[in-house]
Amino acid sequence: MNTRQKRKRAAPRKSSATNKSSVTKRKIKKPDIPPQYATLAEFRYQLRVFLEHAAKNAENANLTAQQYQALLAIKGTSGDRPMFVGALAQSLLIKHHTAVELVDRMVKLALLRRSSDPDDQRRVLVTLTRKGVQRLEKVAKLNVQHLRSTGHTMSRMFRLFRHARK
Repeated sequence: MNTRQKRKRAAPRKSSATNKSSVTKRKIKKPDIPPQYATLAEFRYQLRVFLEHAAKNAENANLTAQQYQALLAIKGTSGDRPMFVGALAQSLLIKHHTAVELVDRMVKLALLRRSSDPDDQRRVLVTLTRKGVQRLEKVAKLNVQHLRSTGHTMSRMFRLFRHARK
């Protein structure tokens, strides 16, 4: 046995009781967080979780998140009626030319059908194809299931928002 090993062996050991008591004496104090900030932080987190979940569902249906959002915006705001590309751009919070490019890609994928407005040939209308409806329904069903499973958390947050002051 060398000298280093002898020193280690000879060093007095602390009892486990001493270690436990020193740990239990130190309590970690949680910061005082105003409820409205805690609620907003939780809401932001839950929203991000949902959006990530929705993006993965879209990807599993061979859609990008933006393509899913476009299908949802069209179906959710105009139903079976055509939607103007400008209205789609507003709904997705994107520039008109970006919406045009998105529509072009989705028409090539047979998710949307494009037509001219009979009253104004300069305006472009879009409607969902059967394939677009099927993909939308597949992803929407999974997203609704996710929202139902987290509904209690969302309800709790909305109650906190109602009671939050400031």
